[in-house]
Amino acid sequence: MTFSLIARDEATGMFGIGITTSSIAVGNRCPWARAKVGAVTTQHRSDIRLGPKGLDLLGRGLSAKETVDRLIDESEFPDQRQVAAIDRNGNTAFFCGPKIPSLNSGYQGRNCVSTGNVIANTDVPRAMVECYEASLGLEFVERLLAAIDAGLAAGGETQPLMSAALLVVDEQDWPLVDLRVDHELHPERKLRALWETYKPQTEHFITQVLRPNEVKPQARVPQPS
Repeated sequence: MTFSLIARDEATGMFGIGITTSSIAVGNRCPWARAKVGAVTTQHRSDIRLGPKGLDLLGRGLSAKETVDRLIDESEFPDQRQVAAIDRNGNTAFFCGPKIPSLNSGYQGRNCVSTGNVIANTDVPRAMVECYEASLGLEFVERLLAAIDAGLAAGGETQPLMSAALLVVDEQDWPLVDLRVDHELHPERKLRALWETYKPQTEHFITQVLRPNEVKPQARVPQPS
């Protein structure tokens, strides 16, 4: 009961995932990314173990397809899993288990791949990919958020969305962006609001790790009323 888009930004080499679902805390279970390596999503009866394992395989130089094939071949219950991956070259792959009982599908584009299950129609992933590909004028994060909106506009899930997440990695060992809405209605709206608050502080959080002596006093962030 999830739909997502994994992408690689050609201009910067960043990897990112925009994802949302009708269950709780999707950001804790489904999106995985590693700087300069790639990204993986694990959906439907989510096997959290496949995320780190997939990143390790990509890190060893396996392609996205080789990684997905390996994850499925070694899975205990492959027929119930939905997995997607993108590698450092922007190649993508996905797998939708034949025993997933709900409507599900996947769609690949240039430097991006989308999968969804418990979706209203099988065109949801295609709508997300087409939106991402058509939004070249936007910043990378904005393209990921726009893809979530496009998936929702195309029909989204058959149940109300309750959580959403945005994960982006760049040069460092830690995420550049890791924002999560864990349990509330219209999480995609809250996720966008979180990004608007976080965006001006993105470089600050890098500087305070690498060059703490250069950190300037931060203006107080307005608190929600």
